[in-house]
Amino acid sequence: MMTNAHTPALSLGPVYYLWDGPKWRDFYFRIADEAPVEHVTLGETVCSKRQHFTEPHIAEVVERLEAAGKKVTLSTLAMVTLERESRHVRDLIRDSAHPVEANDLSALGLIAGRAHSIGPLVNVYNAATARVLAARGANNICLPPELPMNSIEKIVASLPDLSFEVFAFGRMPLAISARCAHARSKGLTKDNCQFICGEEPDGLPLRTLDRQSFLVLNGVQTMSNSCVVLLGELQALSAAGIARVRLSPQDCDMVAVAAIYRAVLDGAMDDGEAIARLSDVYPGAVFSNGFYHQQEGAAWIARGRNAALGQG
Repeated sequence: MMTNAHTPALSLGPVYYLWDGPKWRDFYFRIADEAPVEHVTLGETVCSKRQHFTEPHIAEVVERLEAAGKKVTLSTLAMVTLERESRHVRDLIRDSAHPVEANDLSALGLIAGRAHSIGPLVNVYNAATARVLAARGANNICLPPELPMNSIEKIVASLPDLSFEVFAFGRMPLAISARCAHARSKGLTKDNCQFICGEEPDGLPLRTLDRQSFLVLNGVQTMSNSCVVLLGELQALSAAGIARVRLSPQDCDMVAVAAIYRAVLDGAMDDGEAIARLSDVYPGAVFSNGFYHQQEGAAWIARGRNAALGQG
């Protein structure tokens, strides 16, 4: 579905989790055939060892997405620690016929002067940083999910001709490490992890000593326990000039998620109904939008007060 000039496009970020090859392929096939998204970023972002599962399917996934009219961008790794990882990033940037999204500063020197995107894992916290990246060739910046609305407005206003994207659905990527806490939690090491993170296709929940939900482990990545949901905020983001609204894949019906966001963007559904439907699509998830409202990230701000959705 195409949007008018004043309505943000809907985009889908890369899958952060380890899904087996056929599941990953079939997920994108369905996105191609059914989801009302216009831009899709794919490729391994979290752990290079997972490329073993997805690389055999990338060519056919890209072909299917493009046949459906989706614009495809390829993601770089968020942390490069090995020579083979460095070589992969160099080869991707040198050889890719598709735009590349940089998720680590080490990629920026290789891609400078060529049109590219900046992913939400790069800390673009102010207009000065955005201007530097734009001058080096960035034509789309997905802002980090930690930014409040007043910062988003200032950054976007400073570069009105640049495409900005907002992380509007999914667990927030908070940190990435050279070590794998996910493997360690199961008595394994990163080098001999046995791809144990594949046992939790939506991440491994962590709890505090008093059994409160806290964070989620995803291999070497730490994520929020709560799922960012910016539905009631879409009208303000659109008015601020946001060009794209990003959905980050979770282990739920992402076609339905995309349809809900598209309906709100198009004015066909109010945010109250949309949030209720999203609770059915992603049951058990705790929604949050605190960072947007200058509160703690895990907070849910609804009609001016905190409320927890999906807390069970």
